[in-house]
Amino acid sequence: MDADLAFGRVLRNMRQDAGLTQEQIGLEADLRRTYVSILELGQQQPSLTTIIKLAQALNCSPGNLIDKVVNELETEN
Repeated sequence: MDADLAFGRVLRNMRQDAGLTQEQIGLEADLRRTYVSILELGQQQPSLTTIIKLAQALNCSPGNLIDKVVNELETEN
């Protein structure tokens, strides 16, 4: 699995666990809903700024978000 797909899977799971829609997390992170969808589908990799914004919207640290992506990659391999 590629890192972009792993990030998308983790983002979707964390967003759903937080009870947020794509629209809601987009508003919290100052991102467009369509961009959140693109990230969740693994069609694009986020910038560092985007990772920080998403982590804040999910009430976690950017490091925690990245750790979850790394764990997802290791699980698939």
